[in-house]
Amino acid sequence: MAPPILSLKDIDLHWGADPVLDKLEMHIGANERLCLVGRNGTGKSTLLKLVAGLIEADGGERWVQPGVHIAYLPQEPDAGAYATLKDYIVDGLPEDERDQSYRADVLIEDLQVKGEADPKTASGGEMRRAALARTLIGEPDLLLLDEPTNHMDIATIEWLEGYLKAWRGAMVLISHDRAFLNNLATACLWLDRGKIRRLDDGFDKFEAWQDKVYEEEAESLKKLDKFIKEETRWSVEGISARRTRNQGRMRRLQSLRQERRSVIKATGQVNISLAGADKSGTRVVEAKGISKAFEGRSLFDDFSVRINRGDRVGIIGPNGAGKSTLLKVLIGELEPDTGTVIHGTNLETLVIDQKRADLKDDMTITDVLTGGRGEWVHIGNETKHIMSYLKDFLFDPSVANTPVSALSGGERNRLLIAKNFARPSNLMVLDEPTNDLDMDTLDLLQEVLADYKGTILLVSHDRDFLDRVVTSSIVMEGDGTAVEYAGGYTDYLAQRKNIAASSSLETKQKGKVVSIKDAQQKANKKKANKLSYKDQRELDHLPAEVESLSMEIDQMEAELSDPALYTKDPDRFTMLSKSIEAKRGELDAKELRWLELEELKESLEG
Repeated sequence: MAPPILSLKDIDLHWGADPVLDKLEMHIGANERLCLVGRNGTGKSTLLKLVAGLIEADGGERWVQPGVHIAYLPQEPDAGAYATLKDYIVDGLPEDERDQSYRADVLIEDLQVKGEADPKTASGGEMRRAALARTLIGEPDLLLLDEPTNHMDIATIEWLEGYLKAWRGAMVLISHDRAFLNNLATACLWLDRGKIRRLDDGFDKFEAWQDKVYEEEAESLKKLDKFIKEETRWSVEGISARRTRNQGRMRRLQSLRQERRSVIKATGQVNISLAGADKSGTRVVEAKGISKAFEGRSLFDDFSVRINRGDRVGIIGPNGAGKSTLLKVLIGELEPDTGTVIHGTNLETLVIDQKRADLKDDMTITDVLTGGRGEWVHIGNETKHIMSYLKDFLFDPSVANTPVSALSGGERNRLLIAKNFARPSNLMVLDEPTNDLDMDTLDLLQEVLADYKGTILLVSHDRDFLDRVVTSSIVMEGDGTAVEYAGGYTDYLAQRKNIAASSSLETKQKGKVVSIKDAQQKANKKKANKLSYKDQRELDHLPAEVESLSMEIDQMEAELSDPALYTKDPDRFTMLSKSIEAKRGELDAKELRWLELEELKESLEG
């Protein structure tokens, strides 16, 4: 561990009579990349503010190495006192460097902030990017980032990852974005019941370590009296039990993606089989040649897709690409400029409102879930007692009569999910559902979506969540194109890479669009009426390469079919799931190249 630049020792902090931090101790070393994790309501943001020096503890000692510069990104930045966003960003410079306002211009360009915009009229996403620029501009020794990826698109998140990977200072990250933490954190600080536990390993090892800690605690609880055991059992056992159930769901998701792959052929434009190969057999939405423009800019053009019952479709793209517009066109809230959208019969659509408009502060949890009518929750044709339903959503039954006003942000999100999933529907529409959710609530949402028997349309920037939930992804690149790919975000990246490398793609040559295949054929015909030595050698080796890849894929599929693999070795399960998609893409590319070379050989010899 690097020598500390900041230390907390014996820190106590209370909210009223309740302890938030209890004799807490933590140390941050120079150049360390730490993630701070814990359930919502445990005090992560409060602890980060204390580290930043914005609040004081009730007791204990905070020590900062002299000369260390700290910068803090809050969850809800406030730039109301500034005339422009650039003024707000420049104010993040140390006082003796305020004359170097030009440094803001680089970050403004990289983060696509409108520097002259009035902060009062800035969108949530732009305000977030401006606040991030303000935090980074002073090049601090210690960065404290509270949910830096909230309201940001994937392109901006990936830019931030690259920026932080090159960062030479220390950082502490609070984030629900697993992919973000996997790519950056080298150690984990777990805030649990007022104390910090430290794992000197990446975030990808955190959940297994957390389970081990819980198992050890459960064993030690046997030595305590029954009251204490019951008091903590619901929170300690719930997460592990849910994770065990998710093992089967991940295998089922792989099966669903394989089915979806059979009706999608991503070759630069969408070719959808209209025969309806899915086992569910019922059409939900069918769009044919739809287009939509806004203020003269094409959002999507000549896009076609068929969505069948049980499909789980993610919509991905940069901010402003038109994701929400496409979603509204698909569900019939907006009319396309051209083309048609046909909906299936007996659709009951549920759009989840993440603004929490349905939650009133003076209502109790029971009132929210039952509509103020008794103690039973009606979920479609099923009825559950409120106490049982609360446990399903990680609530201790003792809080049934707690008012909404007393709930933390994470608890309100869980309550909103519980309320919405009690409504009857067979088409669920979620627009950025993961914003402001903690990881436990994300796990819960993933579990509920896995159990959902209807169709899901999902807009999200959370790469890991997309990988865990969707069977196919509609990707909007921001240039008016929309293409459907089988699988989640990682699958899309692998397929896009293979498509870019494929010789069937078109390239610009002397101002004209010429296919690589045609260009190669013309070049070869000029040289001789036979394949070049290089092409012939490639053709000679391709059959063996295709056979080898096919065998490798068969072996992976056999290993993934083992029901116990996810339990025994979750890391290998994840690695195999990602690798097999890349191998399939590589196989497709080699088979296509083999076919092209055979056709070229026949045309030359003919």
